[in-house]
Amino acid sequence: MKLGSTIGGGVGVLERHELEAFLTLAEELHFGRTAQRLHVSTSRVSQTIRKLERRVGAPLFDRTSRRVELSPLGRRLHDELCPAWTAITTAMTAAIEAGRGFTGAVRVCFTGAAAGQLLVGAAELFRERHPGCDIEIREAQLAELMPWLSAGEVDLALTAFPVRSPGIESGPVLVSEARFLAVPVGHRLARHGAVSVDDLASVTVVRLPDTLPESLHTDHVPASSVHLGRSAATFQEALTLVGAGLGVFPVGAHVRRYYARPDVAYVHLHDAPPVEWGLIWRGDGATARVRAFSDAARDLVA
Repeated sequence: MKLGSTIGGGVGVLERHELEAFLTLAEELHFGRTAQRLHVSTSRVSQTIRKLERRVGAPLFDRTSRRVELSPLGRRLHDELCPAWTAITTAMTAAIEAGRGFTGAVRVCFTGAAAGQLLVGAAELFRERHPGCDIEIREAQLAELMPWLSAGEVDLALTAFPVRSPGIESGPVLVSEARFLAVPVGHRLARHGAVSVDDLASVTVVRLPDTLPESLHTDHVPASSVHLGRSAATFQEALTLVGAGLGVFPVGAHVRRYYARPDVAYVHLHDAPPVEWGLIWRGDGATARVRAFSDAARDLVA
């Protein structure tokens, strides 16, 4: 498919693979992850971007051995192309679904046992409404959540909010729960019925994996000054680090029921904001099935 878009003085038209490579690299800022998402080689992505830059006549990305960033011209091009590309893919998806009917599969993932139960309930309601659609449910570890979504391995994910990341949309808040602090069972804070956010300044906090967006990292530690310790790739790993005395870990209230451990105590963070949960999906993957599943989850908890 060719899009009649003139770039750099009207030099030809923009090929679809060039557009996809540019927009994906602008989101990932990493050639390897871009190649993985597009199912091509890293060299193919590099060649495509270099060809595009020659046609434009200026760099679209600033590259060093450590990082890749959009150039000012690249940022402008991205901001102008992104809405048009989203509109095109949304229109094509709607046309395909209209032609084929409301069929196919919805692939959803969750993190944590309680989220899994909620997802199963939403899937049952969705099946009642759309018996022609299949549901595939998978558990994602914390570090896998965003890579799976970005790579298109799943269509939706049920996770903690807020998730603010380019190209990602969020549904309504489905569950809100009190925030607790997982601490070693012999820790001084374990002797209190409740602790304050200010108490986090005196302890080491186990970090979330780096693959999660900055918005979740900020929400995970609702304090201005803390000492961050090791990161955990999975939830069980985080609790194991807590039990070993290597830090504390903020959690939702449901964890007390689903993850009771002899080496970990849960203490109420009485002045912390609640933990909120909901569905997220890629903006360019917002099919009618995805929207319908989000509606089913919302109606289930309502």
